[in-house]
Amino acid sequence: MDKTVMIVDDDQTFHDLYSEMLEETDYRIIHVYDGNEALSKLEQDKPDLIILDIVMDMVTGDTFFLYLKSMPECADIPVLIISSQPKRAYKNLRDVEPNLVFFDKTITKEELLEEINARIG
Repeated sequence: MDKTVMIVDDDQTFHDLYSEMLEETDYRIIHVYDGNEALSKLEQDKPDLIILDIVMDMVTGDTFFLYLKSMPECADIPVLIISSQPKRAYKNLRDVEPNLVFFDKTITKEELLEEINARIG
């Protein structure tokens, strides 16, 4: 069975970019555009990994992340935070998830695939 990657970002450009980076893999991609939509999708389709932007309207990425990690049925889902915001601004999230990985929006295809493969194979 294919593994599922949920992309949570309010910018279509990044959905397109990450989809292109993952197009030659067997990963199934779920596209969501804000934290509220992501929370709704989790009820229907639990992903194996989440790529998360921090700066979004409505429910921000850090709020979504904290809520996700408080849900016992979802707390084990690995999250890759890819954001234009400085990592130090969200270092408190590492209190919840010590192995949390932050990437800049300039992440390369190789970096993204290496991290996803390391987390979910």
